[in-house]
Amino acid sequence: MAEVKTGGLEIELDERIAEGVYSNFAMINHSTSEFVIDFATVMPGMPKARVKSRIVLTPEHAKRLLRTLQENIARYETTMGKIEIPAPITNPSAGPKMGEA
Repeated sequence: MAEVKTGGLEIELDERIAEGVYSNFAMINHSTSEFVIDFATVMPGMPKARVKSRIVLTPEHAKRLLRTLQENIARYETTMGKIEIPAPITNPSAGPKMGEA
C-alpha cells in the first residue's frame, strides 16, 4: 500500500485502487444534499454500458472538484495544447425513414 502526503494529509492508496478504472462516459445526478457521478465505459456497437464506479459528493465538495478540474485542465492546456471536443457524429441511417414524420 502506497502512502502519499498532500498538504500535511497522509493518504493511503492500495494497489487495486491505484490501478484505476477506465471511463469514457460519466452521468451526473443530484438531490438537495448530494451529487452522484456514475462512471462507465461505452464500447462501440454495444447498446449497454455498465457503471464501473460511483462517487457521491456533497454540493460543496462537487463545486471544489469542479474548480480543481478547471484549474488542472487550464494547466494541462498551457503545456499540452487545447483539448478539442469534436462535434457529435450524426448517423444518417438512424434518422427518420421515408414516409415517417
